[in-house]
Amino acid sequence: MSDTTATAGQGHITGFGTKGYRSYVLIALMLVYTLNFIDRTLITVVAQPIINEFQLSDTQWGLLAGPPFALFYALMGIPIAMWADRANRVVIITLCIIIWSLMTALCGVASGFIWLLIFRVGVAVGEAGCTPPANSIITDYYPPRSRAGALGIYSMGVTIGGVLAQLFGGTIAGISGEDFGAWLGSLGLGGLFSGVDWSTVGGWRIAFVVVGVPGIIIALVLFFTIKEPPRGYSDPPLETDTTKKVGFFDAFREFSPKPTFWWLSMGAAVVAFVGYGLISFQAPFLQRVHGIGVRDAAILYGAPLAAVAAGGTFLGGFLSEKLEGRFPTVAAWLPGVGLILSVPAYVGAFFAPSLSLAFILWVFAAICHYSYLGAQYTVGTGIVSPKSRATTISVLLLIVSLIGNGIGPLFTGVMSDFFMNAEIAGAGLTELAADFNPRLCATDPDAIGANGPELCQAYADGLRHSMAATACFLILAGICYILAARYFARDRYNPAAPAPGKIA
Repeated sequence: MSDTTATAGQGHITGFGTKGYRSYVLIALMLVYTLNFIDRTLITVVAQPIINEFQLSDTQWGLLAGPPFALFYALMGIPIAMWADRANRVVIITLCIIIWSLMTALCGVASGFIWLLIFRVGVAVGEAGCTPPANSIITDYYPPRSRAGALGIYSMGVTIGGVLAQLFGGTIAGISGEDFGAWLGSLGLGGLFSGVDWSTVGGWRIAFVVVGVPGIIIALVLFFTIKEPPRGYSDPPLETDTTKKVGFFDAFREFSPKPTFWWLSMGAAVVAFVGYGLISFQAPFLQRVHGIGVRDAAILYGAPLAAVAAGGTFLGGFLSEKLEGRFPTVAAWLPGVGLILSVPAYVGAFFAPSLSLAFILWVFAAICHYSYLGAQYTVGTGIVSPKSRATTISVLLLIVSLIGNGIGPLFTGVMSDFFMNAEIAGAGLTELAADFNPRLCATDPDAIGANGPELCQAYADGLRHSMAATACFLILAGICYILAARYFARDRYNPAAPAPGKIA
């Protein structure tokens, strides 16, 4: 939709549009972010079936789940964000939703590792255009005093998307190809797929197609119902020229001198490093260590964990907004405290003797861990002018993506193989390890031989130790957020201050 022509007036007090319409826009964008993370996270829900079908090591799986997606997400993020700082943000988001939804559906027809990797790159290209323009739109709809809560609600899309990916992905992945083909036949649609041999179609493939296609409809609804707000509408009326377009280097000169941005970026990157590393192997961990199936791992444990993480995201934004009057930098330091508290809970969960105890500890860890998400955007948009927000967030996400999604899953996978091989060597089974196929632990354990139980235990314990080692990096992330808080009050955007490079 085209830009509206309203002037700011009292926008810094009331925000743009009516309260009801603002709420609709916020919920719609949160749902888009939810869809973004459903499509992004689905591959981790069905990880073990993919590992088994394509005969992948944990290192190979970490490569598939991490670097290629992160690289293209990062490469496309900045040019799309620069486009969003100059053009209609609603149109940009609409086009990107269509791209990533189509690519998600195509993941379900991948014939091998390489094709699955290519389609994942396509998902990354589309998803790169979601968060920067969405953050920019929200800051134009909501005045400064309401942004922490609004961005906290928007950020819930990460964890709500995780919940729905677990529910939909786990449920659909548990359906056999024959049953799904029979269901289509009962609807009178069997003729459309007469050439498909459903006995060869895994449930994980069906999950990608079913989850991906509806995104196109959602994109069209968004396009026809959301208004593009004037830039800077809800900011204090001291910034006179809200129509001037800025380039990347103009935005860079604005945020680069501010230590808050760099400490925030490093903290967010390390959090993502841990988060993507853990979520990429969460389902395999539950299946290998606790012996449950892909459906139960997703529905009984994955979905509830994602739900409480969403609660942690909301709680972080809510507390920040309530405490800001008393503690002006709370949005930066509160997540740091939560991240540090999550570490002993995570480690305890991974080494707990029972699944029930592990789940309780994991719930506490997830609440503390994901309280950071709203702060990531509240602080990031709070230190720059309206014209630079999308570009600033895109640079933040570039750093987060390259370090977090780019390295996290690969690190966890490499360490899993390392710890597995170390445990095998410690048991004196190194010679047998050359012929050991870990995927048989889930599909045909009798085929491994007499030492199968020990080798399969090493396969599970390697991942257990790897995930605990990954979680410990949250201490470093927490310190980075606390250091960002030291500079946040000084670095906040002040429209009355001279622009970088200018004399007041």
